[in-house]
Amino acid sequence: MIDIANKPVFKVISLFSGAMGLDIGLEQTGRFDILACCEKDEACLETIKLNKNKFNLKNENIKIYKDIRTLSPKEVLDDLGMIAKEIDVIIGGPPCQSFSTVGKRGTIQDPRGSLIWDYFRFVKEIKPKFFLMENVRGLLSAAIKHRPLAKRGKGNPPLGAEEEPGSVVKLFLSDFEKEGYRVDIFEVNAVNYGAPQLRERVLFIGNNYNLPISFPKPTYVSKKIYEEYKKQKCLAYEEDLQPFRTLGDAIRGSNEENPEIVDFSPRKKKYISLVPPGGNWRSLPMELQKESLGKAFYAKGGRSGWWRRLSYELPCPCLLTSPNHASTSLCHPEEVRALSAKEYAKIQEFPETWEFAGKLIDVYRQIGNAVPVRLGIVSGHVIASYLDEVSESNPPRIEPGAKLTPSRIVHVKSHVRTRYWFKNGESVINGNSYY
Repeated sequence: MIDIANKPVFKVISLFSGAMGLDIGLEQTGRFDILACCEKDEACLETIKLNKNKFNLKNENIKIYKDIRTLSPKEVLDDLGMIAKEIDVIIGGPPCQSFSTVGKRGTIQDPRGSLIWDYFRFVKEIKPKFFLMENVRGLLSAAIKHRPLAKRGKGNPPLGAEEEPGSVVKLFLSDFEKEGYRVDIFEVNAVNYGAPQLRERVLFIGNNYNLPISFPKPTYVSKKIYEEYKKQKCLAYEEDLQPFRTLGDAIRGSNEENPEIVDFSPRKKKYISLVPPGGNWRSLPMELQKESLGKAFYAKGGRSGWWRRLSYELPCPCLLTSPNHASTSLCHPEEVRALSAKEYAKIQEFPETWEFAGKLIDVYRQIGNAVPVRLGIVSGHVIASYLDEVSESNPPRIEPGAKLTPSRIVHVKSHVRTRYWFKNGESVINGNSYY
């Protein structure tokens, strides 16, 4: 337990706030006060207002803004009665769909992708001591100009500098460094820090003091690794490490009288009803595999989500914006239905009192797009520890154009595999395949 008595509370501006998963995490550390937030999506905006009115946000006077593209940083500072350099932290997760490796991947040619430079604009003008930006790991490999795979390789011209993987981040970091911000990038998985969900994310932590930032090592590990430590009687590890939290830890026993569900169609339920907990399409008889998958049966790779029924004994797969698609199904372990919206919120670790506005499909989308609250907590503790250090030693801020220690990318055991779906010619169902 971290003692926060007599510790300062730091001032935060939140951008691309969404359903406020990241904000809630920082607030739960007890070290941060969210003064203002900005969110364009109407459902998310109503969610923020709803929870403000119900006093679910610690700052009942939080300022709420709508569209960052038309918002001036100076306007925000003036509303808060503050000037540049007085804000401690800017946080936010710009839209990530254009950087995802799933879909067309428009990167910054997609208007949503260009919003990361609006985030930069706020950092540049407000000059916080630190910033925290969250995104999908696909951002790390994104190119400024994306060339489709079919137009690469033999018979095609070589990739230009702006078409090289990673050119977006390279440019992004260069812009921050010119403004005096050293950036550490951490590719992490929420399950390693106690979330009951496999969720890879990239965290950019920048500071205006040229400080190298460290991110905590995983404190939760696979059941197999945990049991090996116990057998070896590694007492130091037994105190610090815990087994992965599971879907069962999050939702088992949470009975809902009238659960709100975007459910599977009768056709989908026909196949999923034949799949045992922890199984997927490979658990079906061969004729039903071919019948249900159609052309996808003959594809290679990327099919583990087809007709997937979850297991209480394993962490939940990454939540998506909808649980009822055939190829990425999130079926309840015991019932033939998709996960409910309330179960979604539990898996993302939103507080019980937190409410979501909008239609049911909007609620799923908000929760599915949210930053896991757990990552907000862990990141908050990291940033607070460095802000404490800065408060005590009072080092000078770095001026634009100064030479900085190079930024870096750190992979903190981000890729976690908790099971096999198919091994030695047979479908693997039970959760005993923890690696």
